[in-house]
Amino acid sequence: MARLTDVAQEAGVSLATASRALNGSRDRQVRPELRERVLAAATRLNYSPHAAAQAMARGRSDAIGLIIGDITDPYFTGVSAGVSHAVQPSGGVVTLASTGGDHARRITLINLMRSQRARAIILAGALPVDEAELAELDAALAAYAELGQVALISQPGLTHHTVHPDNGGGAEALARGLNERGYTRAAIIAGPPTHQTATERAEGFARAWQGELRIHPCSFDRAGAGQAMVELMKHRPEVVFAVTDAMALGALAAARDAGVQVPNDVALAGFGDIPTLADVRPQLTTVRLPLEEIGATAVELALGGGEPQTLEIDVMVQWRESTPDLTKGL
Repeated sequence: MARLTDVAQEAGVSLATASRALNGSRDRQVRPELRERVLAAATRLNYSPHAAAQAMARGRSDAIGLIIGDITDPYFTGVSAGVSHAVQPSGGVVTLASTGGDHARRITLINLMRSQRARAIILAGALPVDEAELAELDAALAAYAELGQVALISQPGLTHHTVHPDNGGGAEALARGLNERGYTRAAIIAGPPTHQTATERAEGFARAWQGELRIHPCSFDRAGAGQAMVELMKHRPEVVFAVTDAMALGALAAARDAGVQVPNDVALAGFGDIPTLADVRPQLTTVRLPLEEIGATAVELALGGGEPQTLEIDVMVQWRESTPDLTKGL
C-alpha cells in the first residue's frame, strides 16, 4: 500500500507539500502545477488520502453529523432521508447517530462529532424541558459551533439555526376539522409532559377543541399509547388523537385487541403522516409533516452559514377513513 512519503517522492516534492496538496490546509496553499503533480503521482500509486488527516489539515471533515432521537421511529427515517439527499450535491457524507432519548448520550455524541471535526451537526428531536439539561445542551453546541454550523429540528429556544414544524397549528387545525365533522367528545393520547413536541401538539389540540376533552399522558411510544387507549375506551370518546402516528398505531392495535372497531366504535387520528401509514387499514387521518423537506431545509441552513434563523414548516391535515364525517353518517 502506497504511503504519503511515496507520493511525495514520486512527485518530487516535500512531504509537507504533498500533504497540503492532498489534504488541504487552513493557512497554506499549494501552487496549481505542484498540486497537479502530486495528484497525478497519487493516482499512479493508487494512494487514498487519510480522512482523519484531511480533517486535521482543513480544520473539519466533510461529514455532516445527524443526531436523532430514535432510529426505529419512521419520523426520523423520513428526516434522515431528506438530510442524506440534500448532502449529496456537496459531496458530503452523513454520520448518523441515535440518542435513544437519553440526554447524556446526546451530549456525548455532540462532543464526539466535535472531536471528529464534523462539518456541521443537525440535531433532530425535542429540546429538553429540564433547565439544567437545556443549559448543558446549549454549552455543548456552543463549543462545537466554534468549529462548524449547527441546525436544530425542534422548538426554537437556542441560538442556532432551527427548523420548526408547526406542531401546535397542525393540531389546532385537526381539532377544528373534527368539530366541523360533528365530533364533540374527544381524548388525547398525549405522551409525557416532559416531551416538548408532544406538549405542543396536545396543547394545540386542546386550545382549538370545542366540547368534552380528556387528556391521558403516557410514555412516548406504541406500548404507552396502547395502554392509554385501553383506559380511554372506558370513557367512550367519539375520537382519539394520538400525538404521533406511531402512537396512533399502538392505539389502533389495542382497540382491535379489545374488540373495538375503528372507525365504527371510535375515530382515531395521528400526527406525522409517516410512510408506514400507506399499509394501514383503515387509512389513518393525520397531520402531514413534510419529513424529507424538513431534513433538507436543515442541511440548507447548516451549510449556508449566516446568522441563526428559525424557519417554520407548514403542516396539513390529511382526512382519511379513520375519522368519518358524522354530519353525513357512517
